[in-house]
Amino acid sequence: MTTDLDGKVALVIGGSRGIGAGVAAGLAEVGADVVLTYQHRDDQAAAVVKQIESFGRRGLAVQVDSADPQAVTATVDRAVAEWGRIDVLVNNAAVFFVAPVEQLGQQEFDHMIAVNVRAPFLASKAAARHMGEGGRIITIGSNMVERTVFPGFSLYSMSKTALVGLTKGLSRDLGPRGITVNLVNPGPIDTDMNPAGGPAAATISGFTALGRYGTPAEIAMAVTYLAGDGARYVTGAVINVDGGFSV
Repeated sequence: MTTDLDGKVALVIGGSRGIGAGVAAGLAEVGADVVLTYQHRDDQAAAVVKQIESFGRRGLAVQVDSADPQAVTATVDRAVAEWGRIDVLVNNAAVFFVAPVEQLGQQEFDHMIAVNVRAPFLASKAAARHMGEGGRIITIGSNMVERTVFPGFSLYSMSKTALVGLTKGLSRDLGPRGITVNLVNPGPIDTDMNPAGGPAAATISGFTALGRYGTPAEIAMAVTYLAGDGARYVTGAVINVDGGFSV
């Protein structure tokens, strides 16, 4: 099996921090040129680009609000205009509201669906127009799809569960063209938003079979596998990289 992506172009939606940054670096390490999007932190995005370039690959950071449908589509088109192609799309951008259902209003609902569901749909649709045989669409979901162990996650869990249907449906639509579509559901991952040293970390780790948090690099390894030639017969799959959280 190989994950050699030399000469390929990848677009990571939401690639400046946490899992997205790990994925962007991982794709570059196996040969891809990487365009990444970010919303707020220029410095974080620049640091990821520098890391991509340290592998001898091209990197480009584009500031995008994933809640803006026109901006999402335009980003795909820009990646193609800049580098002539798109081979791998990773949908990673997401927002995260935790609250009792009584406190979640239409504004929170609309924003979460716009970023967590509509943006992956629009980005995938736009990327598919440019992809040929061997194209890869990989979306980052959540362990909350299969097991919601805390209250307050109803809206977030719903938005991430929608990605299962999107993945399976797109795999049927795009399979005849040789494009694969898969979903990676991370478990608790050590990031600035959910640090392995945080106040709830011991409890959260206890829900996994391995008893620990994962790392962005471990999610990146699953993504680079799916992006490579070794996964050419894998599509419509929901892959849990969660340390056994869902068992």
